[in-house]
Amino acid sequence: MQPVSLIGVPTDIGASVIGARLGPGALRVAGIVDAIAAFGHTVDDLGDLDGPDNPLQPPVDGYRHLPEVITWNRAVHDAVHGELARGHVPVVLGGDHSIAVGSVSAVARHCREAGKALRVLWFDAHADINTSSITPSGNLHGMPVACLLGHGPSELTSMSGETPAVDSASVRQIGLRSVDPGEKRLVRELDVEVFDMRYLDELGMRRTMLEALKGVDDNTHVHVSLDLDFLDPDIAPGVGTPVRGGPTYREGQLCMEMVADLGRLGSVDVVELNPAQDLRNTTAELAVDLLQSLFGKSTLLRVHPHDMSHHAPDQR
Repeated sequence: MQPVSLIGVPTDIGASVIGARLGPGALRVAGIVDAIAAFGHTVDDLGDLDGPDNPLQPPVDGYRHLPEVITWNRAVHDAVHGELARGHVPVVLGGDHSIAVGSVSAVARHCREAGKALRVLWFDAHADINTSSITPSGNLHGMPVACLLGHGPSELTSMSGETPAVDSASVRQIGLRSVDPGEKRLVRELDVEVFDMRYLDELGMRRTMLEALKGVDDNTHVHVSLDLDFLDPDIAPGVGTPVRGGPTYREGQLCMEMVADLGRLGSVDVVELNPAQDLRNTTAELAVDLLQSLFGKSTLLRVHPHDMSHHAPDQR
């Protein structure tokens, strides 16, 4: 089993509501180290990265706190890339979702160096594909997908060493139910594969995940970017931008279990946990529960953990 490295990123620099800076501590209180170690992984908690405070300033040219976001993302990029080079699975503890520019850019750089394909699974209520010209807020946690696909400030779009960091064909967005008008056009223009809540309602989570994981093979690095507002706020209240109508506890678990079944997990973001909005650390504990499933917890021993064919839908 590959060792796991925890990287705390205590910032809400890209968010509209402060509090996500407290996320890494809440995940540790919820027992994240022991939870992952329980499945035989060596867990190395690297502590928290340092970065600028949140200046709480209005947007400038369509971006709030751009210099500070760049600084945080450079730190995330270097930490994640370093752990991947050591053969570890980095788990980034956010922090708001803007930090995924750094983590996914590092993963993209690593995949190029290692000759691997990349599949990014973006679990989120939001598309996160705003740009400075279409954003209603200027908050950079609404822009990481756009930046990774080459639309944004050059300091962020080029962080992986190439622009764009990832191809839209490598990205799957799951659980969307709040997409700004400008984002809808850009999602279509960039041809991002999206499984929104309408899709989930009609076809179910199992079929959705089979589609999202199609084409993943032994040479694929799977990166999970889990925004906790992906889940319904009834079970995950501790987020800054909750949206009703999200996946249930069991649907969330199924997502993680099906990724685990493939055995190709290479890196993870857990973001947008806001303990200031939470109830008795409920959302942090749920996040740890989901991570356990991602790292191998299942009710029964699976006979063919790398064979998804037995999950195939009935052809009737």
